Amino acid sequence: MSPVPAAITKEIAGLRKAVRATVPDRTGANLLIGSWNLRAFGDLTPKWSAGPKDSPKRDWRSVAMIAEIVSHFDVFAVQEVRRSTTALRFLMERLGLSWRFITSDVTEGDAGNGERLTFLYDSARVQPSGLVGEIVLPDAVDKSATQFARSPYAASFTTRGVEFILTTVHIIWGKNAAARVPELSAFAAWMRAWADRTDDWNQNLLVLGDFNIDRLDDPLYQAFISTGLFTPGDLSAVPRTIFDDDKSKHFYDQIAWFWDTDSPVLADILTGLSYASAGSVDFVPHVFTGLSKNELSWRISDHFPLWVEFHLD
Repeated sequence: MSPVPAAITKEIAGLRKAVRATVPDRTGANLLIGSWNLRAFGDLTPKWSAGPKDSPKRDWRSVAMIAEIVSHFDVFAVQEVRRSTTALRFLMERLGLSWRFITSDVTEGDAGNGERLTFLYDSARVQPSGLVGEIVLPDAVDKSATQFARSPYAASFTTRGVEFILTTVHIIWGKNAAARVPELSAFAAWMRAWADRTDDWNQNLLVLGDFNIDRLDDPLYQAFISTGLFTPGDLSAVPRTIFDDDKSKHFYDQIAWFWDTDSPVLADILTGLSYASAGSVDFVPHVFTGLSKNELSWRISDHFPLWVEFHLD
């Protein structure tokens, strides 16, 4: 690999400054979790700047920018990792020796879209604690269950004596919004049942990913929160995609966990973790300036990364 060009080094430094202005520093008393739909994150053009005839347009420069953002977190869920892991493996090289990943297999079939679900984590801060698996719906007495188009993927982690479980998902887009409701409802019901089993491995369940929720309080959002999952209010105001504007705001991506809705004061049911802050990272002004947003989406993503910070009790 050729050395990083000076202009790209400067671009990375500018992005680093912007991320630091948005995301809290990692300390001995906090945990930073991120989630990002990285558009078609699969193949890679092996040069610092892809040319007009190169395909894909994602190149070393693109992944270096993605790595800069991810490096500010402890653990990161990534959706739309494709069958080819070329870009993923280059991302791990850029992140450094302390970073590891856990990834699902591809969900086969047209609806699966050749996608994996992946967790990246900094082993200097977070370690897997043993649990990993895909969610499979049980059959009913009189009919077989319709499985998720892309099987949700769960993994447990531990940090400084606190264990937590992340479940990531990319809900099917479908022919229309109504086609997404069954998956959202099934996912919410599954997570609630998991949280309620007294003899299960289920402490500190969090869900994160691309739920393809169009609007706050629409039927999709109601299906998502129907069993007690809630997102922090800080995420309600941030855009989800680089194409969002004041007239068109979406709520595709979410980070959520269960709250005690029977309590007089709404309170979460986490143990050892206290919610501190949340937000997104707007990378658009700092990378590939001069390109259209559509061109940028194929190099970085059409989604913004979401993040949440917890204090360790």
